[in-house]
Amino acid sequence: MGVNGIFRKRRSVQSDIAHAEAAEVNRFEPSRLPDAHERLAMLNDFEESGLGWFWATDSQGRLTYISDSAARKVGMKRDRLIGSQLTSLFVCDTIAQAEGERPLVFMLNSHSRIVEKSVQLSCDKEIWWSVSAKPKLDSAGNFLGYRGSAKDVTTSRASERDASRLAEYDSLTGLANRHRMVKRLETTLSAYKAAKRSCALIMIDLDRFKQVNDTLGHPAGDELLKQVAQRLLRIVDKRGEIGRLGGDEFQVILPDIDDRGTLGELAARIIQMISQPYSIEGTRAIIGTSAGIAIAPYDGIDSGELAKAADLALYAAKGGGRGQYRFYSSDLKDEAEERREIEEELRDALHRGELEMHYQPFVGAEDHMVKGFEALMRWNHPERGPVSPSQFIPIAEEGNLIIELGKWALRKACEDAKSWPADLRVAVNVSAVQFSMADFPNVVANALALSGLDPRCLELEITESVLVDTDAVNEMIKQLRGLGVRLSLDDFGTGYSSLGYLSKVRFDKIKIDQSFVRGSTEAETSKSAIISAVVSLGRAMDMEITAEGVEAMDELALVKDRGATHVQGYIFCKAITQQEVVEKLASGDFGYEPHGPEKHRSDRRTLLRRVGVIHEDHHYDAVMRNLSKTGAMIEGLLNVPVGTDLVLDLGGGQLAVATVRRSEETVQGVEFETPLISDGADGLVTRHRVSPYALAAAGMPLAALPPGHYQPPDQPKSLPKFMQIELSFGPQN
Repeated sequence: MGVNGIFRKRRSVQSDIAHAEAAEVNRFEPSRLPDAHERLAMLNDFEESGLGWFWATDSQGRLTYISDSAARKVGMKRDRLIGSQLTSLFVCDTIAQAEGERPLVFMLNSHSRIVEKSVQLSCDKEIWWSVSAKPKLDSAGNFLGYRGSAKDVTTSRASERDASRLAEYDSLTGLANRHRMVKRLETTLSAYKAAKRSCALIMIDLDRFKQVNDTLGHPAGDELLKQVAQRLLRIVDKRGEIGRLGGDEFQVILPDIDDRGTLGELAARIIQMISQPYSIEGTRAIIGTSAGIAIAPYDGIDSGELAKAADLALYAAKGGGRGQYRFYSSDLKDEAEERREIEEELRDALHRGELEMHYQPFVGAEDHMVKGFEALMRWNHPERGPVSPSQFIPIAEEGNLIIELGKWALRKACEDAKSWPADLRVAVNVSAVQFSMADFPNVVANALALSGLDPRCLELEITESVLVDTDAVNEMIKQLRGLGVRLSLDDFGTGYSSLGYLSKVRFDKIKIDQSFVRGSTEAETSKSAIISAVVSLGRAMDMEITAEGVEAMDELALVKDRGATHVQGYIFCKAITQQEVVEKLASGDFGYEPHGPEKHRSDRRTLLRRVGVIHEDHHYDAVMRNLSKTGAMIEGLLNVPVGTDLVLDLGGGQLAVATVRRSEETVQGVEFETPLISDGADGLVTRHRVSPYALAAAGMPLAALPPGHYQPPDQPKSLPKFMQIELSFGPQN
């Protein structure tokens, strides 16, 4: 066969193969390329499966197609949906805006491509769709509408939300956690700064929580934290958001509240409610709390600044004796530094011999004869001079120095009492930390043995807050009883004592706290009724009753009339040195005569500090001699007529509108238009302050209020009405 024959044969074979392949392809073509009806059937099957569905719109955003299954999800018939706006199917994208995402409406209007955008259906149930779409354009690039798909992501979104909640909420209490609170505070302050709105922050720390953990165990501590969270939720309610930062620290964010009177009342109620007893698996536990308050923009503009201010205020509240609240002020920075210095110096004070015990007598209510003395620790610092126990005792408790100081105080008090020329009792305060120590009965026994003091002459004063109805506490009291010492329940009525517990534990004495004695003679007060109730309880349980803190004659008459057996307070004697006690007793004169004002009057704090006085458009300097909630005495302006309206600039943006009620040469007594309120400790503050927003509008940079006074921004437009007298800071004559 020639070459041409060979090529003809090859072409014939290739042709046969091609025809065979074509025939094979044609045989399977109907299944590979389905007709339009089969394509629609497949589309319907997919949509009805619930895996997803399709939709389309025209250039105006109106639906031109939507699956029947999607219409059923929406709760409407497909025919009614055609022609309606696609966006009408969904809830407004407030969540997307809050999370910084572009809303669906924005994306549709900008003809953007949409990829798995989560949106919520506008229907009775909470349903979420994930929407994807691609814009359709004609050959000229004109927008014709969207073709898109959607699928139900309700279940997965719920799972994501649960995971997000775990990341932002405390698993124990259900409150917001630290992460959420930090983010919430940052977001709130950022938005409020632009809107010129205020926001308060309260930092809360539990007192004596560690004692509950140590005595009852960590599960009991967890249960206690849950109950604390529930109480906070009831108190704060819808006014703000509460978070647990960790351990026993809580935080409250309160939008649009800057009235320090309102905030002080809220903080006082939190302290009161948190301090009420808890029932944990049949056991009674008592804790306390302290709170620090800061307000934006007055105390801080950003979240870090405000949180630091609230922390300083909390630190000051704890340092002031716990169970208090404090507002932030610029002075607290100096106070915090001073407390750190005092803690360091206190560590060496005992070894340097700077501490000593003073003794305040308690006398019979009827005969005014001394029955014993309460031992009170005093610190005479070589440079600072006398340091108040209310200042250094809380610092000692914070720094774990109270154990060493308590041991020394007990030994010293027993030693001093042994030298008294009479069998009088000495009462020694026992801190909660001391009482929780397992070896405390041995400490007491050693002090008695070393001094030789009769155990019946030693009286241990225990605050009711340390009493927890547990086997360990009951065993502690049993051991102390076994030593033969007396037990006194101190500060009764301030820690919500359980009468059921008092029926189990026998005390020799109840001390009525001075907070019930002070002001007990004033009209419209329930304090006298409380005193009567405590006295009746003491009598029924065969206990002595001491009323402490008595200062005025009318208070003495009241507690005596109500049936108190003993009285203690400045009306008879302040705390005196051991030498003075010995000299008093050696003279054979065991009696004390009462000396004090006839009637109790509201505290008027003696001060000596500079303040500003504003009259019309002039700013004067003056010295404030004393201050009360309702008024003050100032000195520095000559011959100001009675009835003159003034504004006292108390510093830190505090302006108090006042009227002159008394005037004599350079001294004026003024009455405030709005009474001052407590700062939670010993100070008084105004309810409101000059807003930093107002100062910024007057030309000052927007910042937290600096310390000091603010001069009026405008120059005086008239002659001053009063002559200002320069005064020194010497004592008042």
